[in-house]
Amino acid sequence: MRRRLRENILVSDYDRIVTLVEPGSSVLDLGCGNGDLLMRLQRERRVRGQGVEIDQNAVIECIRKGLSVFQGNIDQGLADYADASYDYVILNQTLQVIRRPAFVIEEMLRVGRKGIVSFPNFGNWLVRAKLLVGGRMPRTKKLPFHWYDTPNIHLLTIGDFLVFCRRHGIEIQRQVNLVQTPVFRLLLFFLGANLIADEGLFVIRRRPGT
Repeated sequence: MRRRLRENILVSDYDRIVTLVEPGSSVLDLGCGNGDLLMRLQRERRVRGQGVEIDQNAVIECIRKGLSVFQGNIDQGLADYADASYDYVILNQTLQVIRRPAFVIEEMLRVGRKGIVSFPNFGNWLVRAKLLVGGRMPRTKKLPFHWYDTPNIHLLTIGDFLVFCRRHGIEIQRQVNLVQTPVFRLLLFFLGANLIADEGLFVIRRRPGT
């Protein structure tokens, strides 16, 4: 079995995703928002990219930036896209807000040779501490919403995602644990990503033979 590469870093998810994508690749960005990540990939990695976004205002913003964007609901699948038609399919900070995460991941790995997934880690120590001490749904810098206005409907931890991948025949090629300060980067080595990391970022693909 191929050994998974693990990294503990301080940079933002955008910065790391840009470096993970091979120059000249084809990229489909699911839930692309206002297109900032897609623009960086085109400018810095010369990718051939397209976005999918459900919000009409965000789609208009992308079009104003000269991006190729399709308005659609990724919870309904990617039937318009052929198998292995993209080198990378990206699901950045979107997994926790969709209604059918398992289905969407299955679709992204059908359409893309590789997938890049990032999400806030609800297992982070600060989230746990606020819930334990305060007895209320926690709010942090990475999770700033109140319980009644949050877009997050599937709360997951890095540990949850690792188990999900094992059970669904998904190979993790890289695991990037994102933290905000050098101190927590050091603590990752002793206490683990599921407790310390603010975000999880993974490069995944279908396990050969599945």
